[in-house]
Amino acid sequence: MILDLAMQNKLKRKEFLKLALLANLGLIAKPFEGFSEFTGKYSKALSNDNVTYFKKGDADYELLRKGFNKRIEKFPQIIALCKNATGVAEAVKYAGQNGLPIAIKSGGHCMEGFSCNDGGMVINLSLLNKIEWMDANTIKVGPGCTLSNIYDAILPKGKILPGGSCAGVGIGGLTLGGGYGLLGRKYGLTCDSLQQITMVDGKGNTVNSVNDKDLLWACKGGGNGNFGVVTEMKFKVHKAPATLQSYRFKSYKVDAIKAKTVLQKWFDVTASLPTGCFSAFVLNGKTIYILLTNADKHHAEVQKVIDTLSGLSEKTTKTPPQKITTALKVFYGRREPLYFKNASAGLYKNFAEIENCIDKVIETVLTTPGMIYQVNTLGGNIINAEFEKASCFPHRAFTYFSELQTYWDQQKQAAGLLEKFQDLQTLFINNGIKTQYRNYPDIKFTNWQEMYYGANYARLQQIKSKYDPANLIRHEQSIKA
Repeated sequence: MILDLAMQNKLKRKEFLKLALLANLGLIAKPFEGFSEFTGKYSKALSNDNVTYFKKGDADYELLRKGFNKRIEKFPQIIALCKNATGVAEAVKYAGQNGLPIAIKSGGHCMEGFSCNDGGMVINLSLLNKIEWMDANTIKVGPGCTLSNIYDAILPKGKILPGGSCAGVGIGGLTLGGGYGLLGRKYGLTCDSLQQITMVDGKGNTVNSVNDKDLLWACKGGGNGNFGVVTEMKFKVHKAPATLQSYRFKSYKVDAIKAKTVLQKWFDVTASLPTGCFSAFVLNGKTIYILLTNADKHHAEVQKVIDTLSGLSEKTTKTPPQKITTALKVFYGRREPLYFKNASAGLYKNFAEIENCIDKVIETVLTTPGMIYQVNTLGGNIINAEFEKASCFPHRAFTYFSELQTYWDQQKQAAGLLEKFQDLQTLFINNGIKTQYRNYPDIKFTNWQEMYYGANYARLQQIKSKYDPANLIRHEQSIKA
């Protein structure tokens, strides 16, 4: 979803939107490297060996404040760049003593800016990025580790953690909200591999999930910024597939009939998608883009899917099987800032659930440059009774996850695009689509408690009350005791 700003300035709008889509699918292959070094100008009176504090006016405040979405501007009173878990505890206690609400930032990828706030404290965990092998199948990581950090550490050893595809995403936020990606259907959600967490709670106490199974349950899908500041995570890693192969199917200048026909047939063919495969349907203006990846052996069932999708498309591009270490990097994407809104637009079990409203959705996307409708496959090993019992992620039964996206390159375009975005979200909800994915939040959701957490919200409130009774750690859609 993220583009080089210098590149953007040279692009016509049509090309800009095309590249924005490709980046969202991870097809622009340069990862975000993060900040390289600081100027050293910070609020020294408050800082120590465990935590460095930045206030407005400090040279690096702006660098640390900004996220990757230029649409969202927030200005915390203080940013705590924590160097270790002790620093996190000190920062939490300082915030509590001074009545500063806390937002937590690991990778800064929250699409609605929940990893920052106005007038409070942001706890920045980017320096907690150590990776340690516990044994051949277990790693211990800091929440500031990005996916590329983790993949670089474990793929050479033939191991994989099912995560997303964007290299700059922080493992903390990804895991705590669920975490899906190209390999989720094969191995489960990212949170399903989480075995243990260490956390500084809202009272400044360090706690470990070994002593509270409910806490681990809550951290598997309960979302970031709720119960405390996670400082350490232990994961089971899996034997990595040897290769990953991808296919891209495109159709151009489609009309409403063509778009609906292809979408419906895509639902039909992916209903029995092999577990090692992932697929995404994307309608971007008048262009249809379908991605298919396969992490298992090529067999007749996979070929059937390929043949069907090829028959629906004008152009098919096949990438030969590549070593997993190479193949994943193709999907790393970029993380430079741009203007956009991207949010969950519902989880479905089949096409019938959106049939009554999809005509209007397609019409809007076809006639609105900058608007994108995308549907991704879930299912596979995400639908696992053991995983469901061990996590608070409530949407296992849904086999599709949809999202709306809109991008703009000039601020004056924002109002009209955001209005149409909201119209489509309202349309979905009014047609019974009320289940949403927590990691793709929408600030406009009014019944987000049920949408994100279903029947689990009351139990999550109890856990919140235990670990953060004063609601010190909070954002616009955080769990409230």
